[in-house]
Amino acid sequence: MATSSSPRLLSSFLGDRLLSASARPLLRGAAPGSRRAAYQATRTLCNLVDILFNRGQSDKPEDNPRRLRPGKVSPLLSVPKHIQRPPYVNARQRPGLHNGPEIHDERGIECMRASGKLAAQVLKFAGTLVEPGITTDEIDKAVHQMIVDNGAYPSPLGYCGFPKSVCTSVNECICHGIPDSRPLEDGDIINIDVTVYLNRVFLCISSLYLHKCQSMTMVAGQLGYHGDTSATFLCGNVDDKAKKLVQSLLHAQSLDFFFVKQVTRECLDKAISICAPGVEIKRIGRTIQDHADKFKFGVVRQFVGHGVGQVFHAEPVVLHFRNNEWGRMTLNQTFTIEPMLTVGSVNPVIWSDDWTAVTEDGSLSAQFEHTILITEDGAEILTQC
Repeated sequence: MATSSSPRLLSSFLGDRLLSASARPLLRGAAPGSRRAAYQATRTLCNLVDILFNRGQSDKPEDNPRRLRPGKVSPLLSVPKHIQRPPYVNARQRPGLHNGPEIHDERGIECMRASGKLAAQVLKFAGTLVEPGITTDEIDKAVHQMIVDNGAYPSPLGYCGFPKSVCTSVNECICHGIPDSRPLEDGDIINIDVTVYLNRVFLCISSLYLHKCQSMTMVAGQLGYHGDTSATFLCGNVDDKAKKLVQSLLHAQSLDFFFVKQVTRECLDKAISICAPGVEIKRIGRTIQDHADKFKFGVVRQFVGHGVGQVFHAEPVVLHFRNNEWGRMTLNQTFTIEPMLTVGSVNPVIWSDDWTAVTEDGSLSAQFEHTILITEDGAEILTQC
């Protein structure tokens, strides 16, 4: 069982994540430090989460009554049969990082805009639900219903066994929180991560021929497109420390919560602003790290952005910290940028559910994410409304 400081890789449905830029695990058949080694690893990791972290401390928050505790997870929600599923749903082979970037023609770009817009609308709706007393399971059910009502599939549901339709990451949860029976409390912060899988062609066909939807899928022969986005929200009367983490560039030392949210959002905005055809992808990480360093917030290294489109996770791997990875942005390419900042430790601990990633010291974490399209003039944010 590896310790939290050991070089290792972690699989997640937000991208198969590179845990160490300075000391990558070596794989047979790949040169040490090579890009091929990193990508080979990402394709084999969905079943390796168990061995990556020492869970002896992962479910023991009793030293701090505000620390997260696992709640009760409700049964899987159903999706109407006429809604097209991503290929990984009910597949025997677990998905990994897809070879090659997601680059689109005009039709593909319009499909990406449609899925991105829906994801943004769902996230905006989810944010209105955040208030003391609501459970994250209730948020999941509402998000699930809105997605399927719009003829789309909630991409997280069934991805590598994930049991819910959205991720809800509260307080010290960095990402991949599973919605459960825990009610939100006054002063919490919560990241809600929404991804939808939408096939407009199939949606039009199935709406006309619901009783023939399976055969119509074969005739259409078209895959859907994923739109991926997230934001961090304040719940009730958040104290000054949380506000500093999350929303505003204030100077008092006691405003960590509010501040880290704002700085995280600014990191995302600044990273998007430098994107354009031919730009080195590593500039994203440098831009994010430079801004976070100004305010002494930590940048989580273990979870990354990724190409997204007809597949959930594709090249490139987008690191959010300074790095020397190669690769340049391409016209009509789509990928996510999704920085995660912390007030304290950047080291994650994975709960025994194999998904929930929390800071090892219980410090707060915030995240924002957009799916972007590289255009002739720079970058278009697809997940905003």
